[in-house]
Amino acid sequence: MNRELEQYIERTVIPRYEGFDRAHGTEHVRTVIARSLALARHYDVSIEMVYAVAAYHDTGLAFGRERHHIDAGRILFEDRELRRWFSEEQLRVMREAVEDHRASSDHAPRSIYGRIVAEADRCIEPLTILRRTIQYGLAHYPQLDRQGHYDRFAEHLRKKYADGGYLRLWLPESDNARRLEELRAWIRTPNSLREAFDRIFDEESAG
Repeated sequence: MNRELEQYIERTVIPRYEGFDRAHGTEHVRTVIARSLALARHYDVSIEMVYAVAAYHDTGLAFGRERHHIDAGRILFEDRELRRWFSEEQLRVMREAVEDHRASSDHAPRSIYGRIVAEADRCIEPLTILRRTIQYGLAHYPQLDRQGHYDRFAEHLRKKYADGGYLRLWLPESDNARRLEELRAWIRTPNSLREAFDRIFDEESAG
């Protein structure tokens, strides 16, 4: 890893996540970076490119969630400092990779870099996903009561993660498939899902 690139991203990119909701804060971006670098070992890719794509992937949240993947790609491509380490062609590939990471995207990632960060961003650890979904709801829908939060929570999980949901996995080297099945078992058992929601909701509300 290029040390100067790493220092630049640690100093100017990672801190941007401190202003995002708890589900997309610095812990999240560091997790995505670590998972991306682990997956990259299976492929003939530039570690520096993988690192930068993962670091920038959610920076567009500063402009709202709906187009955050597009805005994040623009932020990466317009960062003139990155031209110290990457060519214009590399930056184009990196921009596309950031744009393609979103789980609800209507197309497959256009390069291995997009597949790596998209897979790493899935972070399918069932309890973490339940907690992040609640954290997002508390941050963005403060007007909802407990039942409203649960309804939003359950609907989001069904649309994204249940059998037939829009989430797609891209790399066989990831353990996401096994963990996704564990999460689907929760979704198929409403009583267990509600029990987990109530416990985590109380913890997050108190915190």
